[in-house]
Amino acid sequence: MTAQPVIGVLALQGDVREHQAALTAAGAAVRPVRRPEELAGLAGLTLPGGESTTISKLAVLFGLMDPLRAAIREGLPVYGTCAGLIMLADKILDPSPGPWGPGETPISGQETFGGIDMIVRRNAFGRQNESFEALVDVTGVPGGPVEGVFIRAPWVESVGAGTEVLAEHGGHIVAVRQGTALATSFHPELTGDHRVHELFVHMVRTES
Repeated sequence: MTAQPVIGVLALQGDVREHQAALTAAGAAVRPVRRPEELAGLAGLTLPGGESTTISKLAVLFGLMDPLRAAIREGLPVYGTCAGLIMLADKILDPSPGPWGPGETPISGQETFGGIDMIVRRNAFGRQNESFEALVDVTGVPGGPVEGVFIRAPWVESVGAGTEVLAEHGGHIVAVRQGTALATSFHPELTGDHRVHELFVHMVRTES
């Protein structure tokens, strides 16, 4: 087991610094990842929250889409929050029915990294002004509920047989794990509670 694993943070868009701080507090060495060559030597990778369609487009532009898909397929431990959860989904559903704001349209065919056998609905919990915080019990995280920050958050509509549901909120799946891949609809990196990141670092150490 690696004492201080090197974990990358996909630094194309989103709350990169917050993930870096949470991973550092959880005992990892951290490296931002913007180019394919920066994947070399990583023990794990986090996918920050942000805008999943933007992350997808930038991953293609920077040549990261295929290398990341391959790394995740080959077992690189990965943790995605909010948009990161969407990027780990094998299938995405269009957002909840409108009305949509300026520039917003339903999506179809968005490219993802994949890695978790799940169907995800984007923006399922509502728009920006419907963001909220809630206590969430997460399997594998000791010490009681974690504070979940839900910002234009997705939920998981369904999972395959190999995907473990770790948490639900309001009857909807908000945290899952499949093998070395972990994902949450909410943003623990924004709360100062690093227990979910500690769970991920433990997963990485176990695989190292």
